[in-house]
Amino acid sequence: MLYWILYEQLYPSIIPFPLFRYVTFRTAFSSLTALFLCIVLGPWMINMLRRLQIGQHIREEGPRSHQKKAGTPTMGGLLILVSIVVPTLLWTNLRNPYVWIALFGLLSFGAIGFWDDYSKVRRKQNEGLTARRKFLLQVLAGLAVGVFLLSLHAMGLYSTTMNMPFFKGFKPDMLIDSLLGNPLTYPLAFVFFFAFLVFVIVGSSNAVNLTDGLDGLAIGLMIIASGAMTVLTYASGHAQFASYLDLVRLPGASELTIFCGAMTGASIGFLWYNAHPAEVFMGDVGSLSLGSGMATVAVLVKQEILLLFIGGVFVLEALSVILQVGSYKLRRKRIFKMAPLHHHFEALGWQESKIIVRFWIAGLVTALFALTTLKLR
Repeated sequence: MLYWILYEQLYPSIIPFPLFRYVTFRTAFSSLTALFLCIVLGPWMINMLRRLQIGQHIREEGPRSHQKKAGTPTMGGLLILVSIVVPTLLWTNLRNPYVWIALFGLLSFGAIGFWDDYSKVRRKQNEGLTARRKFLLQVLAGLAVGVFLLSLHAMGLYSTTMNMPFFKGFKPDMLIDSLLGNPLTYPLAFVFFFAFLVFVIVGSSNAVNLTDGLDGLAIGLMIIASGAMTVLTYASGHAQFASYLDLVRLPGASELTIFCGAMTGASIGFLWYNAHPAEVFMGDVGSLSLGSGMATVAVLVKQEILLLFIGGVFVLEALSVILQVGSYKLRRKRIFKMAPLHHHFEALGWQESKIIVRFWIAGLVTALFALTTLKLR
């Protein structure tokens, strides 16, 4: 909106407004706008959630130390969504289709999370949507993203070629090269494309959701991950950087830098209220939307594999749950004292604040490693 008014309409009649054509300038303002909105609207949102008695219900099988958190306002992810969507609409070029797809990925999973959170509040227990219904809705949202991407691909605005870490010359095409270009296998290629896309987006959203178990843990890791995605989107949309780093370049992808900047700013702002001891929890409406938003951007800029490293701690948290459940079903034995992984360290006697900071450090290390792989190929 502001990009259209200040740059396309007033430029060059007013001297300072040419600055708005620069993605870096608008990304900075997008981050600051998101941070400002989150900080300013935070107290109002928290008070409103308290008045509506939208409090967190703690599961009985979880750590006993968490029982004192019962009643803390939840669904604070609504604050995160507002703080991301408003700056994105203000500072991006709204003619860019990548921006709308990223917003759809964010808001569709946010709607699923809202439904789940609302069900928990209404039933006054820690069980919302059934796992099957929740997963089905996530798959449908992921498939919708895939349909949008294929429509862009048909118009020549999206590449199905993937960037691969460590391998400079290896760039498989999810639709063609992976199945040797045989026309008879095209239906299988489309099945593979959608299956992989759904796996990335749904897996990312649930990984962030599983990590959201300690005050500030998930949102702190999101600051790191979205910051790394900001760098990636800028490099992917910049002709010289993309050529130098041998990345699959999408000319309009640089607008996603502003979206990622808004995610970073909103995450920093939410941490102000979510830091230990938390005044508000993000709920599924926040964790599912942030995870899907990050994954949708990774899919758009063709960094699906690198997302494993950028969200390294999220991946470990999800794997700990998968291994724990699988081990118990197959052997009737547990690998960890409790899953997800952060609860295991709680059971070992680690203080909550120590777990949070150490996981942040681990997340920073994996994100920096992911960025170094851009050149180490």
